[in-house]
Amino acid sequence: MRDLSQLPKAHLHVHLESTVRPDTLRDIGEANGIAVPVEQPVFDGFRAFGDYNGLLRSCLRRPEDFERVAREFCEDQVADGVRYAEVTFTAASHGERLGEPDMPLESVLKGLSAGAAEHGLHWRVILDHSRRRPVERARLTLDLARRYATDGVFAIGLAGEEKYPLAPFAGICDEAEEAGLHLIHHAGEDAGPASIREALEVGHSERIGHGIRILEDLALVAEVRERGIALEVCPSSNVTLGLVPSFEEHPLPRLVDAGLVVTLSTDVPSITGTTLTDEFLRTREAFAYHDHALAGLARASVDASFAPAELKRSLHAEIDAWLTWRN
Repeated sequence: MRDLSQLPKAHLHVHLESTVRPDTLRDIGEANGIAVPVEQPVFDGFRAFGDYNGLLRSCLRRPEDFERVAREFCEDQVADGVRYAEVTFTAASHGERLGEPDMPLESVLKGLSAGAAEHGLHWRVILDHSRRRPVERARLTLDLARRYATDGVFAIGLAGEEKYPLAPFAGICDEAEEAGLHLIHHAGEDAGPASIREALEVGHSERIGHGIRILEDLALVAEVRERGIALEVCPSSNVTLGLVPSFEEHPLPRLVDAGLVVTLSTDVPSITGTTLTDEFLRTREAFAYHDHALAGLARASVDASFAPAELKRSLHAEIDAWLTWRN
């Protein structure tokens, strides 16, 4: 079997604030006077995860905090075989919390640029907004995305608990599409197919973050398959958040068998304790996937990404080369 850490990867669904190294989190927390929990709690639902994640995000306060996290993200991704990443960042929330609307995003972009120059990662940024937060903040997200579109921001998306509908944000989504921004929403994670339909029809979503409950609606499966809309599947996250009982019971193979475009990501790697290579390893072990099937998941991520065409061709060539490698 081939070394999956060497498999060239595109990483499409990963939240920057949930990639922070434990030592870095402790350093930043101590510098900012915030007590960081020694042990991660066991989550009994999505809300418990959100509360814990909010505590971790609150540790980020100074420009150097955001820059450091972004630089280290680049280093860690490249060490994991990632060549291209579309990283999600909740910029408007941080800006509102700190009273400095642009600073968090500017600092992250500076850190990503420095980290990419040093380690060779290609990247772009998605700005997300929690469904349970006000529409006014979503407008701040849209404004940031417009103003920093030439600096690496290319998309916005709605995330968080799906009991809060996407409909109130329809106008924001319309404006984003008219401005030439891409739209990528979380849906079908902790709610059913209706949430996915809303993301597609109201939110103009070009990919679906998670989408694991799509199999409950066969007509929707057929539509999404026909349109070639990719699912950003994050198995370890789904298990950690209690949305799927175990990795072995994850619907990933059934999504693939249904002919859907399935990509593999980590979502919140510092919370699940996994890397993207770990996701591929677990997929190999849980579902007896051979290397060509795993390479197919890697190719799907490349094809579903918004990377430049030349980079996509290069990544496909690298995956081909990986498949010819022998121990």
